[in-house]
Amino acid sequence: QVQLVESGGGLVQTGGSLRLSCAASGRTFSTNTMGWFRQAPGKEREVVAAHSRSRGSTNYGDSVKARFTISRDNAKNTVNLQMNNLKPEDTAVYYCAASNRLYSKAAYEYDYWGQGTQVTVSS
Repeated sequence: QVQLVESGGGLVQTGGSLRLSCAASGRTFSTNTMGWFRQAPGKEREVVAAHSRSRGSTNYGDSVKARFTISRDNAKNTVNLQMNNLKPEDTAVYYCAASNRLYSKAAYEYDYWGQGTQVTVSS
């Protein structure tokens, strides 16, 4: 089993930045793909960014490209999300997730989830 804990959420103004962190523990050896998702009230959970360790590749949701950056420290079992130029529409609960697949994008493909951290961007 794998446990994921997010941190770094908070309140920022439009154009500001936040850095989210996710610490993984437990049996993390087989967690090839790490991802960040977000969910706003009344909306479906959507992928923000994902990184595949085996492929050495990253994918970003269309709405965050060129603004967000995912990074991963395999030795420390930590994944981060640097968020720049934040907009009000970025307001959501952000979740860290892990998958045993070579690459996973859709939420249902992930095996483990954190409890989420709130990000609020004011106008």
